[in-house]
Amino acid sequence: MTYFLIALGLLLLAYLVVRLVKRSKFKSLHPFMPAEYNFGKRRDTFQKSLDLLMERHAKVLVETGTARGGLVRTKSDGASTVVFGKWAKENGAEFHSVDIDAAAIAEAQQSVDAEKLTQSVSLHVSDSIEFLAQFPKKIDFLYLDSYDYSKHDLTIQQLSQEHHLKEFKAVEDKLHDQSFVLIDDCKLPNGGKGKLVIDYMLQNGWKIIMDHYQVLLTK
Repeated sequence: MTYFLIALGLLLLAYLVVRLVKRSKFKSLHPFMPAEYNFGKRRDTFQKSLDLLMERHAKVLVETGTARGGLVRTKSDGASTVVFGKWAKENGAEFHSVDIDAAAIAEAQQSVDAEKLTQSVSLHVSDSIEFLAQFPKKIDFLYLDSYDYSKHDLTIQQLSQEHHLKEFKAVEDKLHDQSFVLIDDCKLPNGGKGKLVIDYMLQNGWKIIMDHYQVLLTK
């Protein structure tokens, strides 16, 4: 009987440890977003970005690479289009998201419609570099997350890094002293999406304020 109770106690302890580990990895944006959504490795940089949006009274937000799956993909891709679109709606701002893939835009539009964000969110089918070069307004917040990266294909890695650098250069003159930039997928092999653009930004007066899976920079 004693051995049975000991074994039962060990099983209960193991169960509690597993639950605690899982809970520590669950990172929500509550109360801004419902508590059931796990933003994982992007939560802290998203939260800091939301704080800066509020502190700096941002009005124009631009994203390259539209998040396609809505809130069901908060952990895998961050659901950024819904997150920042929701902030724009609640704070009288405008949010623009551009993607070269029409299917991605169509899927994202369903999420935007479902969350009732259409008054504040504009989705654009376009090459992101061309879109940024022609964008007519000053930008308060820029989120770079286009050109999918590869963990293994060196050619794709280089092309993705070069693309993000070209995006920033295309829009650089539309950023100002209060602008800030968030770059996704940086903690991946060989520097991730941000390798080249971050080096360029640091050489041109920008500073890193968070260096996690995503990198957040400001003037």
